[in-house]
Amino acid sequence: MSADLLIRGARPYGEGEPVDVLVRNGVVAEIGPGVVGSASGSVETFDADGLVLLPGLVDLHTHLREPGGEESETVSTGSAAAALGGYTAVFAMPNTDPVADSAVVVEHVRRLGEEVGLVDVHPVGAVTVGHAGERMAELGTMAASRARVRVFSDDGRCVHDPVVMRRALEYASSLDAVIAQHAEDHRLTAGAQAHEGVVAAQLGLAGWPAAAEETIVARDCALAREAGARLHVCHVSSAHTIAVLRAAKAAGVRVTAEVTPHHLLLTDAALRDYDPVHKVNPPLRTGDDTAAMRAAL
Repeated sequence: MSADLLIRGARPYGEGEPVDVLVRNGVVAEIGPGVVGSASGSVETFDADGLVLLPGLVDLHTHLREPGGEESETVSTGSAAAALGGYTAVFAMPNTDPVADSAVVVEHVRRLGEEVGLVDVHPVGAVTVGHAGERMAELGTMAASRARVRVFSDDGRCVHDPVVMRRALEYASSLDAVIAQHAEDHRLTAGAQAHEGVVAAQLGLAGWPAAAEETIVARDCALAREAGARLHVCHVSSAHTIAVLRAAKAAGVRVTAEVTPHHLLLTDAALRDYDPVHKVNPPLRTGDDTAAMRAAL
């Protein structure tokens, strides 16, 4: 018989008083003061000493790089990092080699996650074949596969063709799935390195207009409204994007969004130290943008 785990003195998020938590067979059995009396058999005790108690976190946007990019990350190393950070589930983006645009690849990623066994690894399927943006991938086959894919994305590349995006949203709606979009009109960002503004001009860097993101988000919200589909916008960076999302939500569009930690905290002024680590996609923007991100969050 496996030992029960008793977590003592943990503070539930949003509450003031610490509690004890009894975990039996990997499942929370009881929460409250003095639950040790409910434990059966041997008990392993962990003193949380007032640490915050949260449900397992879910990361909707990870890059486990396997197959094909194991020199950067693997399902094993990514799962270990996630578990250490308090995550119990991660969604693995499909920009692998080969691209996760078929049942074969997504089932492979799912199986690797199960073999590691640290967190639930949910493969994200590609929207288009090879991320080329031309032909819709096998969304239905991936959804019906053992991987049970429910999120599709060409992350890293925008589904730029409105006809393809419309069809993908319509098809995803019938699967109760989500299309996650990397919102970037690449025709406006060709050669761009930094947010189009004062800092880029002073440093002689090619400008990356916020409109490249905003126009795609506005278009996709309209397409999602017509399709009755669920849309997720990856790594937003512009204050105007937030305004578009608010208006879309108010109109009943089923749209969600995410923001990265660096877009909450850093601005394009960081580029003045010439450290290339501050060149990101989408680019760091202005203080008004970061303030808007924090307010939206």
